[in-house]
Amino acid sequence: MSDACCSHDAPTAEPAEQEEPTFWLRDAGILLSGASVLAFFTGLISQGLGAEGLALIIFWIGLIAGAATFVPGALRRLAKGKLGIALLMTMSAVGAVLLGYVQEAAALAFLYSVAEALEDKAMDKARSGLRALLRLVPETANVIIAGTPTTIPAASLNVGHLMLIKPGDRIATDGIVRSGQSVLDASAITGESIPVEVEPGDTVSAGSINSSGVLEVEATAAGTDNSLTTIVSLVQQAQSEKGERARLADRIAKPLVPGVLILAALVAGIGSLLGDPETWIFRSLVVLVAASPCALAIAVPITVVSAVGAASKFGVIIKSGATFERFGTIRHLALDKTGTLTRNQPTVGAVETAPGFSQEQVLGWAAALEHHSTHPLARAITNASASTVVAQNIIEEAGHGIRGTLDGVDIAVGSPRHLPPGDLALDVERLENLGMSTVVVQRAGSIIGIIGVRDELRAEVPQVIGLLNARGTEVTMLTGDNRRTAHALAAEAGITDARAELRPEDKATAIRELNRLSPTAMIGDGINDAPALAAAEVGIAMGVTGSDAAIEAADIAFTGHDLRLIPQAMDHARRGKKIMNQNIVLSLLIILVLPPLAISGVLGLASVVLIHELAEVLVILNGLRAARTKVIPAGNMMDVAAQQSAQPLPTPSNRA
Repeated sequence: MSDACCSHDAPTAEPAEQEEPTFWLRDAGILLSGASVLAFFTGLISQGLGAEGLALIIFWIGLIAGAATFVPGALRRLAKGKLGIALLMTMSAVGAVLLGYVQEAAALAFLYSVAEALEDKAMDKARSGLRALLRLVPETANVIIAGTPTTIPAASLNVGHLMLIKPGDRIATDGIVRSGQSVLDASAITGESIPVEVEPGDTVSAGSINSSGVLEVEATAAGTDNSLTTIVSLVQQAQSEKGERARLADRIAKPLVPGVLILAALVAGIGSLLGDPETWIFRSLVVLVAASPCALAIAVPITVVSAVGAASKFGVIIKSGATFERFGTIRHLALDKTGTLTRNQPTVGAVETAPGFSQEQVLGWAAALEHHSTHPLARAITNASASTVVAQNIIEEAGHGIRGTLDGVDIAVGSPRHLPPGDLALDVERLENLGMSTVVVQRAGSIIGIIGVRDELRAEVPQVIGLLNARGTEVTMLTGDNRRTAHALAAEAGITDARAELRPEDKATAIRELNRLSPTAMIGDGINDAPALAAAEVGIAMGVTGSDAAIEAADIAFTGHDLRLIPQAMDHARRGKKIMNQNIVLSLLIILVLPPLAISGVLGLASVVLIHELAEVLVILNGLRAARTKVIPAGNMMDVAAQQSAQPLPTPSNRA
């Protein structure tokens, strides 16, 4: 039987091969606990029938069976110089036997062994989210080697392997579709239920299920190091790390065990001097049990493990218990614009030209330069132009623009902030007021046109902002885009606080300012968001296949890009925080109330053990409530928002 609650250590995630739960009939701890329970009640029946000798033998059997689940572990820890709650229980049982209270010792053994068995199974249930993720990792993969399909272990996949994905197969690692068309179900990974159509050139993620056609996918990540294994690793890390409340429980519990031993010794010593030694020694044994902090030690870890595992099921990967606790305090949300609020698929929305030039000419000359650029707006311009001509002598300056020559004529494309639009300034202002980012095109030193590019908001954004506002969460948009574009998109999204033309360091400064007012989370997906993600109380990266820098700096990763999960994830964390607080308060009350009753003789050993272990079971069951999640269908989001808005919003004084 595990001594997890007695070691004051948060439960650690087991290796993958040990994650599957043991069938209860094969679990030695459960069998021994069951035997102890059966023996104890059989002993009570025998005692009631007057068979005192038989009852004593049966009590001994129950005592030995129950003690076998925790005494060996207590002795092993004691040999390493570590004190634990199981040691208190062992000392109480041994003392009771020496004083002739075999029945009470048997009661202690069966109750404590049952509580430990329930705790083990509760932790196993709490880790079900991680086991569900592990089941998404296929054991084998079909690859094409020298034109022949071959089955290899998924762990042996390397970058460049060509995988053959048949209908019903689960993709073993991240890759790019090289041939075939199909529909993928990625709901188990991203939490987004809508199937995704893929064709050659599209990227696919490990764990997705191929629903229809046959695909050939070139691996872009090893079988042991891809987006899915990253998710599993993050969940394991979160389930093993402690949060602030876990550390608080540890700080209380660590000195409590030796303190309880000292208290029991004082009760026995002083009481023996003033009264019957046997009575006071027995009461000291009861004190050992009454003040044991087992419920306190398990109060937070069971909640964290349950909640983190459950969050992973709907596409929210929380890196640590401390992050989960901080997430429950968030009252302000800052969001990056590009790729977070918007689709990150910019398209040309308008082209304004100077007299004597056509839209096709302006687009074509701009595209001739942008073929060389990696800027997000460049793809929109090249996609909108029918021209395939490429300029020469390209010079690109980050944040300013790009220059080159075409047929010996100088062409420049850049931001209005660095390439003055001249007579087309009013067109720039008009397009930016419509929410477009503008690009100025210059030829032979003269301004010839303005291209307006717009990255549309994600469809769910207005719903999400409305729901967050209805729940009392303030929202701020942070972007490097120009002010007019930023405010236009913010108004469309329902965001009243939009801060524009920010560099990465400016975003981090803004986050620190917001943090001073209330706990603030930052959501972003790009390299330029990394400083702000690190500065936030909680940093959230959109998609584990996004920017490595953003994911590394963030505390939470969304496996998909559906922002509708934000309110649900925040509700989940707030609920978990409440459960943690409830468990800690209950555990401390037990420790404060039971010892005085034990010292005064109001409660005996069996009664104290029963109350104590029932409290621990209650803490476990309460902690497991954190695993309950309810994903709200997209169509019901605004119904929920309407219901929330009808409720009075919390005031600043009660938002902690």
